[in-house]
Amino acid sequence: MALDKKLLKDIVGRLVVTKEGKRLGIVKDISFETRTGELIQIILKEATPYTRNLNLEISSQKEPIVPYNSIIAIGDFVVVSEEDLL
Repeated sequence: MALDKKLLKDIVGRLVVTKEGKRLGIVKDISFETRTGELIQIILKEATPYTRNLNLEISSQKEPIVPYNSIIAIGDFVVVSEEDLL
């Protein structure tokens, strides 16, 4: 699924929610492929207790990582599919 291109500054700080409306945390940073600019994953800060129960991959700073393929939309929020997180 192709998402409209967004600037990094437009994504960092956005609330991440599931399509069911459950809050996961705030976008702290993103990682991307340097050659293509393709988004690989987003790193969360202020993860909710719900997020900690999802068994997501954890960064070296102990922060949850959300894979790109779970992102449905980026607007006022970053919306992810919980099914793609499991």
